[in-house]
Amino acid sequence: MPFTHWIARIRHSSLPAYQLIPELIAEDLQQGRLAPRQRLPPLRDLAVTLQLNYTTVVRGFASARERGLIASRPGMGSYVRGSFIGLPLRAGTGAEMTMNMPPEIEDHPAMQALQQSAAEAITHSTLHDLMRYQDFGGTAHDRELAAHWLAQWVPEAKADRVLVAPGIHAVLLALMSMLVKPGQSLCVESLVYPGLKAIAAQLGTQLLPITMDEHGLVPEELEAACKSTPVGAIYLCPNIHNPTTATLPMRRREQIADIALRLSIPIIEDDAYGMLPAATPPALADYAGALTYYISGLSKWLGAGMRVAYVLAPTHAAQQRLAGALRATTVMASPFINAVVSHWLEQGHGREVLAAVRAECGWRSALMRERLGAYGLRVHPQGFHGWLPLPEGDANGGSSATQIAGALRELGVAAVAASAFSTDRQPPEGLRLCLGGGLNRDDCGRALRAVERALGGAEVFE
Repeated sequence: MPFTHWIARIRHSSLPAYQLIPELIAEDLQQGRLAPRQRLPPLRDLAVTLQLNYTTVVRGFASARERGLIASRPGMGSYVRGSFIGLPLRAGTGAEMTMNMPPEIEDHPAMQALQQSAAEAITHSTLHDLMRYQDFGGTAHDRELAAHWLAQWVPEAKADRVLVAPGIHAVLLALMSMLVKPGQSLCVESLVYPGLKAIAAQLGTQLLPITMDEHGLVPEELEAACKSTPVGAIYLCPNIHNPTTATLPMRRREQIADIALRLSIPIIEDDAYGMLPAATPPALADYAGALTYYISGLSKWLGAGMRVAYVLAPTHAAQQRLAGALRATTVMASPFINAVVSHWLEQGHGREVLAAVRAECGWRSALMRERLGAYGLRVHPQGFHGWLPLPEGDANGGSSATQIAGALRELGVAAVAASAFSTDRQPPEGLRLCLGGGLNRDDCGRALRAVERALGGAEVFE
């Protein structure tokens, strides 16, 4: 019977057996002696094997269940839950299974330099300055550095039109409340960032979905919608679109800018992923600068926990209006985080980390193409998520995209069904797969094997 190797560990450990049991389960999962979805023996049988009191084993399994290592299901008894890829649970949350996060290059020299630089930034700052209220949008120095950073993608970026905000999500909330008036709609791609849907629901904003194809939003559909419905603004994600990975061709950017200029409709350009490619077509802000709010951030190339975003407004007056809207909803970005990020940019660490993340994304996207290309996977060469269309209707012999995504997430694979992104109530059958976050390269291979099993019709949980 398995688990006999626990006996010596329990006998010689200074920890009570009920506290040690969760550690042993985690260790066996990490080292491959246990596998996700593996059934565990009845507790009374295990107590006999381990020469322990039954109550002790019950307490140990209760503790393991609280840590998310095991679970129970009718007809299955107790089984290993853990993480499919053998990662420790972090912060007690499963958010990473639904959020799109960049690869973590923890052991890279660039990240080690970041850590040292963060300490320097705080050490060289006056602590009380970082603990006081500040004018919204960052200090003048923060905005100068932000404008210099953004100028890599929007050459006309100037500090007097830039604001530093606590994340792209906060900027979207402020812009939607400012630009879309009652009775107006916000034009969006038919598949869109789920956070935008949540903001719209909170504000009572009507979303007007625009048809997409493999290249992104279709300009002709946008123009028809804008001429037939009162529209307050146009929102789009032009580079490595979330979730489809599409990048708008230059010609379409020109057409969309022309539509916005002719009809005087503001553009919200969410360029969350635009830093990842080594080169992208010109930003919409280049074509329709008088109407475009260009947004960039750190979440998709450095880390979502930083909560730093930069927004370039069309004019200084528009920047001041937006500052008021942001102040009303977020008060201000964290001076601590602003100080650290500005120090990183000033020292050149931002470029170093971005280059390293691009290289890692290149490796991961190549692996996704190699393993899932035959299934029609779409992935950008410097992206860390892929879009996997599934057969319409009865996908995978009876399992819907939502069911497959749920099964994969239980194994630690960050899969999200198209319905989470849909704005037209007719979501295609498809999955967004993310190979970012704390996955190492071996983890990526195991995650993709699980996807291959699901697509091949094998029982995902076998």
